[in-house]
Amino acid sequence: MKQSLTTALTVLLVLLLLALLVGAGMRLRGQGLRMAFVHRVRAIVHRNDVVRRGDFTDVIFLHHSVGRNLINQGGVRERLTEAGFRFWDHDYNWEGLTRPDGTPAGYSYGIPGDNTDPDGLACIFSQPAFPWPVNAFSGLLQHEVIIVKSCFPNSNIQSDEQLQEIQGHYLKMRERIDRFPDRLFIIVTSPPLNPAETTPEAAARARALSRWLQSDEFLAGHPNLAVFDLFGLLAEDNPTAPDFNMLRAEYREGTDSHPNRFANETIGPIFADFIIQTARSYNDRMTNDRMTNDQ
Repeated sequence: MKQSLTTALTVLLVLLLLALLVGAGMRLRGQGLRMAFVHRVRAIVHRNDVVRRGDFTDVIFLHHSVGRNLINQGGVRERLTEAGFRFWDHDYNWEGLTRPDGTPAGYSYGIPGDNTDPDGLACIFSQPAFPWPVNAFSGLLQHEVIIVKSCFPNSNIQSDEQLQEIQGHYLKMRERIDRFPDRLFIIVTSPPLNPAETTPEAAARARALSRWLQSDEFLAGHPNLAVFDLFGLLAEDNPTAPDFNMLRAEYREGTDSHPNRFANETIGPIFADFIIQTARSYNDRMTNDRMTNDQ
């Protein structure tokens, strides 16, 4: 009887896993079910490649092209590696994960619709959490430090109502983050737009969102959540300048909103040092809490 029950439970678990793999595959943009399935299987098979040592030195950064350039041109991976961190990053699904040594992992965590806009991130953070990387959120949770960023189109905030909607997405994420005190989460503010692609009003709302994300209103009482202000580092901060709150002149090329190499070389080390300092501070906090509880 006991053996029959065990067999039945095993079959149910396998069926559940297959259902999750297929369901996730349906949401992998441009990959198809077969590719999605392959990615899921590889993520599960290689899950032990992620080494969590309990000291918040295993990091993953979910991003698109701006993040890719920041990593590659700003020396982010090299700086973190030198400090004893293992830095993974996740690009578009078709690019997938890059390992700490800079080589492609050959799979992704299956970001639904490849959507890393605030609504897409909120969708990821609403997924069930499993020990195995069978969906995007569970994949991110394989790591100790989870960094997420929405790209510059999300700085084109057309109304106060849209600003409030975006804030709601981040609040939804924060609610889920609170349930995982053994993980550190870092939100990177969206980069500003090139003056050719925005208006002063939209740019002002983007600045307001950046400031709100860094405020006590958003962060106070949530110790495992931090914010890196990429917007503030990239945006013109002179109120009298015609490109106030937009991508700085020295950081742009033509009408492109991607920060240029000079921007990435300048900000990359700042970003890496922020990750290092924030992770070490949170590790110290957790260590002190454990020592207090053991007394």
